[in-house]
Amino acid sequence: MAQIVGGGSPVNDAERRVIAHLRDNAPADWLLLHNIEVPRGDDGFEVDVLVLTGHSLCIIDVKGTRGRIEVAGTRWFPERRETFGSPVTKLRGNGRALKGLLMQRRRELERVYVDSLVVLTGQDAELVDPAGRDSRHVTDLAGLIGALSDVSRVRRGYTTDTTPYGTAIIEALNGSVRRSTAPPRFGNWQVEEQLGGDTRVTEYRAINATVPDSETVLLRVYRADPLAQEGPRAAERRLITNAYQALTRIPPHPCVVRARDFFAIDDESRFVLVLDDVHGQALHLHLTAPRQTLSTEARLDVVEDMLLGLAHVHANNVIHRALNPACVLVTENGRAMLTGFDYAKPGTRTHTVAGELPNVLDTHYAAPEFLTMSAVMTEASDVYAAGVIAFQLLTGRLPSAGADADPTAGGAPAEVMDVLRRMRDPAPHRRPTAAQALTDLRGARRPQPPSPRPPAPHPVGLTPVESHPPVPHPATGVPPEPAWEGTPRADGDAPGREPLFDKIRMRFRRLSGR
Repeated sequence: MAQIVGGGSPVNDAERRVIAHLRDNAPADWLLLHNIEVPRGDDGFEVDVLVLTGHSLCIIDVKGTRGRIEVAGTRWFPERRETFGSPVTKLRGNGRALKGLLMQRRRELERVYVDSLVVLTGQDAELVDPAGRDSRHVTDLAGLIGALSDVSRVRRGYTTDTTPYGTAIIEALNGSVRRSTAPPRFGNWQVEEQLGGDTRVTEYRAINATVPDSETVLLRVYRADPLAQEGPRAAERRLITNAYQALTRIPPHPCVVRARDFFAIDDESRFVLVLDDVHGQALHLHLTAPRQTLSTEARLDVVEDMLLGLAHVHANNVIHRALNPACVLVTENGRAMLTGFDYAKPGTRTHTVAGELPNVLDTHYAAPEFLTMSAVMTEASDVYAAGVIAFQLLTGRLPSAGADADPTAGGAPAEVMDVLRRMRDPAPHRRPTAAQALTDLRGARRPQPPSPRPPAPHPVGLTPVESHPPVPHPATGVPPEPAWEGTPRADGDAPGREPLFDKIRMRFRRLSGR
């Protein structure tokens, strides 16, 4: 049984399970601290669990995320939830910060290896990491003791025996960390779970502290340097506030994620953007996970919603500029919503954040004009990205170079693929607007029924004699041919019909005996 040497109150059941598991199953010489705050400059960070084993000091982040989680780049894509930044990336950064803090206190701790692990507590949690970027630093509850016991995780150059350093480590921690007395709280929003993030932003799931039973929201907490000089600080503030400025220009719409609030913390060292917690998952999962496959009609519905949201965004003078499958959420009822407006352009203004785009934009979805000058990206650039996303969703692959390539796709009408081809035209002025593309897509999906055939034309100069609809013959059920009167065609009478003039002549012969 491991020894718990201090800590605060666990934030959720997932953290309680990990702490109890380590306490009850870890070796007796392991030491545990949990729910502590580690200072870092004028700020700090939360640590769920800190474990001192016989060969390393390991910082642990607990995640209650359930189901399949796909890793792509620096983002995690969970089922039925919005994407978030890799917690592994953030945790390793926190580990380096902790190591620096220990060395400031006791120089000999330079030889101690600080490891990092993300623990998934959901019973059905499954991490899919094709590139192997994060999987080495992720385990489940059953594998936690084994991962912590693995001496091979210690990198070359560090000691594999922490016994001589145990007292120094505890003293350094006691002089540095402080007990976390309550879950993090930002304004009136109390954190339920830290999702992930990077050095710039941390993402949380939170509830309203006044109404604990209320629905959850997503918090994006941006870190800022309040001591920076005015020029760099103003530039940092413009970048942080960009998403909120863009979203406030867009009236509520079912295909655009809504921003609820935005505010600064204390001395503007942090800014908080409050967003709806959409019960859905990133479109990226439907492009890569076989079991997430949508029917052709459902995929076309997603494309239609994407264009519907984009048309609404453009109608309110906002350009997204960074549209990709991670910015399109597919909800549980099959609707699609746009998100990810951090680098959007909200109308005309005196400054720009376009200079950040080369660092964040996925070039697979970037319009050709971006490759020459990112500042000239327009609404047409968004349409191009939407065309690439739609093509990939319908075909399972990215389009080939050139607007005329890949004209068809299995299961999708050729007319639909033609709309997507025009959306990806290399020349921005030849692409349809989002609203035009939406109209064209709807027309291609639901072509107009053929017009009813007009009645057969009457012979020129003839009109039917009957003033009432003909009655079908009782034996055959076929109505009699109508009688005709008037002047027949010059090239003969209507076939099978007796002109009125001949009828009068025959009646005259019968009466006169001629």
